[in-house]
Amino acid sequence: MARNKYPEETVNKILDVSMQLFLEKGYEHTSIQDIVNNLGGLSKGAIYHHFKSKEDILNGVMDKLYQGNDNELDHIKRLEKNANMTGLEKLQALFTSALDNPRQEDMFQMAPDFIKNPQMLVMQLEGIFKESAPHYVQPIIEEGIADGSIKTEYPKELAEVILLLINIWLIPLIHEDDPNNVANRFALFQEMMAKLGIEVFDAVAIERLEKFRKLYEQKK
Repeated sequence: MARNKYPEETVNKILDVSMQLFLEKGYEHTSIQDIVNNLGGLSKGAIYHHFKSKEDILNGVMDKLYQGNDNELDHIKRLEKNANMTGLEKLQALFTSALDNPRQEDMFQMAPDFIKNPQMLVMQLEGIFKESAPHYVQPIIEEGIADGSIKTEYPKELAEVILLLINIWLIPLIHEDDPNNVANRFALFQEMMAKLGIEVFDAVAIERLEKFRKLYEQKK
């Protein structure tokens, strides 16, 4: 058998097809054969040459889906070094930057149902508790406490709850809902954060969120 001269192209094709199937049918209801059937001639052996299992493919899909995160992390590092910004300003800039990630728009355009894709939901939750909250959001909140722009005795818990509300409760990717109810959730979130003295989203971020909501409605 001839050796594949373009293994990276094959891997990307497998991941692209798999991502679309996972989002359309759900991870549990997508078989390796389903993936093969949509690869335009590639064999099951070609898949197993690059991936050990369907779970391994899922890991690759999630890495590809958030491949722009390295740029976002670089932005966070620059924020942390900016002595001219308060902790609160850095927190706002962080969330605005996250919403500018092109992959966020891709997600809403595909309008996946995460309830039908529980592995993706689990990965997102693990990312919140193991990575995003403790390593990126909590340090900025602690900086805000130190400079007086954020007032809380619970930086760890505040970082977690902000990310959980935004990534699980606010967005319709987790639970499909009437647009008015989604708008009401967002209004209540803003109200709760305001009472804590933390306006997480600035005007730019609010505009981006509204765009995502409309994209999701159009796809549904």
